[in-house]
Amino acid sequence: MTNRRAFLQAMLASPGAAAYLRAAQAAAPMKIKRVETVYWKSRDDAPFWPHWTWVKIETDAGVSGIGETYPRGANEAVAVHNVANRLIGSDPRDIERIWADLYHAFDYQVAGGAEMRALGAIDLALWDLLGRSLNAPVYRLLGGRSNARVRLYNTCFPYKYDFLKEPEKIMRELIETRGIRAIKVWPFDGAARRSARQYITQEQLDEALKPVRALRDAFGDSIEIAVEFHSNWNLPSAIRIARALEPYKPMWLEDLLMPGNPDQYRELAQATSLPLTIGERMGGKLAFGQLLESRAAKFVMFDVTWCGGLTEARKIAAMADAYQLPVAPHTAGGPLLFYASTHLTTAAPNVWIQESCQRFYERDWPLMLENPIAPSEGSIAAPEGPGFGMEIKKEAWGHAAAVRMVSGG
Repeated sequence: MTNRRAFLQAMLASPGAAAYLRAAQAAAPMKIKRVETVYWKSRDDAPFWPHWTWVKIETDAGVSGIGETYPRGANEAVAVHNVANRLIGSDPRDIERIWADLYHAFDYQVAGGAEMRALGAIDLALWDLLGRSLNAPVYRLLGGRSNARVRLYNTCFPYKYDFLKEPEKIMRELIETRGIRAIKVWPFDGAARRSARQYITQEQLDEALKPVRALRDAFGDSIEIAVEFHSNWNLPSAIRIARALEPYKPMWLEDLLMPGNPDQYRELAQATSLPLTIGERMGGKLAFGQLLESRAAKFVMFDVTWCGGLTEARKIAAMADAYQLPVAPHTAGGPLLFYASTHLTTAAPNVWIQESCQRFYERDWPLMLENPIAPSEGSIAAPEGPGFGMEIKKEAWGHAAAVRMVSGG
């Protein structure tokens, strides 16, 4: 009852919330009747570089919602259909109950992997469906707008320039065309491959520092630089790298160690003056609770398609807020990941910055979406359409190379 009362109060505090509440109270019952998944076997199978699984949940009331996860399409699709029988016949608006039941149905596989990613996709589809059934953007259902616009940084996926050789060209173009003044690079990954992630030499350190130095030399302190490590390093190497980066004052060091080691992360945090960002690969609020208790992270990163969906991500964001820590969602996946994350960061009061990718919104998304959102003035605004507001082109959903699976009628 307390949670329901808080939810209703939050809705009533938002402009237009009374209309949403009336619509919810007047809505006829609906049941899930069909679950469909779409994925591609290879990123090269379509011009928009797909590496995700889309999930569509349809109801007997004619309302549907879209979810998404990535990057192991076949595994995630099978995991979705393994629990589809539990979804069919359920009221899709009972999101918390469905989440809890599926979480336990996955038994001992809930810390990550295909099952947790499937749960995230299902959950996102339910939130999208709820918003569409009420003709409301999802951020309104989360309590309304805390942030009219959300600040962005750019992750340098392959596009026009190589961040190892010409990072200043990427940054300059983004400043001039999008107003984005923050950039993420991962120049240490090559050294990790060469040493099988065991050590880093001074020569390798000097080489990896070049793009970071080039960015600082070109832009001084007028930009933010985030450095990503993809959990490649052991603790001694991580400490050595962190200390080498200190003169360049990066915004953060991201995922230096494998997740699940809060004590080692705390030791790393104590060994450097630089802030750590942790959490991209973690699943579920229980793992994030341990991370927060370690006091190692200064920024909490989650991926709404990997951590368990919007239902779990908003709880993780609230947990971080209780520790007076900001969140910085990971969005280097499919388009719905970015849309859903933007709704959450619009509603959440403790947001530092959000990831974006120039290649996606300039090249890939216009090929597959009717209404691709894109940054301006260094930030993004959540769509005002119902649900997450993402509309997929028919030719993208029905692409010839897509693998389609259906449960229900």
